[in-house]
Amino acid sequence: MTADLPQPIEISSGVARLDAFLTSGYEEVKGMSSRFAAAIAGHLIAFQSTRGVAGAIAEIGAFKGRFFIAMMLAARPGEKGLAIDVFTWPTEATLDEFIDNCDRHGVPASQRIVWKTDTLKMRAASMSKKLGGELVRFFHIDGDHSDRCLSKDLELATAVMHPEGIICLDDMLHPGYPTLVATVMRYLKKHPDMRVFCVVDREDIVAAPKFMLCRRETAPTYEAELMRAFPQFHWVLGADFGKEDWCVVLTPRPRLAVVD
Repeated sequence: MTADLPQPIEISSGVARLDAFLTSGYEEVKGMSSRFAAAIAGHLIAFQSTRGVAGAIAEIGAFKGRFFIAMMLAARPGEKGLAIDVFTWPTEATLDEFIDNCDRHGVPASQRIVWKTDTLKMRAASMSKKLGGELVRFFHIDGDHSDRCLSKDLELATAVMHPEGIICLDDMLHPGYPTLVATVMRYLKKHPDMRVFCVVDREDIVAAPKFMLCRRETAPTYEAELMRAFPQFHWVLGADFGKEDWCVVLTPRPRLAVVD
């Protein structure tokens, strides 16, 4: 690693095979999502399992598989993962690279459903059919970063979500996509039963923040678990989403400004 890049954050998901991948394979798979966020997402998936929450894992914007592999390594053996992407950027070889990365890092073909498509043309019923009617317990959205596409992707995810499911949104608060927060707030107004329960801060401008969403009644359970599992990364002020909706903020180097 060159000197001008941030050093990796010491963080464990608590899932042995995922942590092994985060240590030795994660950076080998080309992508933008952070190890920090992948560890937190993997921990939540494992925590769901302890609560008896079962279902599929899904991702819009799978790219070359970095975050998809991390999620699947935290899932139960045999659980399915749905990977959705147009797989044409930056080249037509992206799909082959995705498949090769999954094979090399322990996500067999029997566990993955790969769907080369554009979600703007998709209906929720079609996604449900792809999943064999199974609900999604963890859904990562990292598709086209426009209001139109994020709005559509959020509605698709909501339609197939497990009652205790989590929606994870990438590149929130990124300086390159400042309007996406407005899309999320509009979604929350339309779906008052949903709320943000965690903001996962960036590692750098590439590995940008994520929002974690779930149904309102489940949020305190997930918040309490994150506080228990990652106290060293807790930013004590939290995030204010209005109407007394405060949520946990996890950041690689939590600190407050020094005021003399």
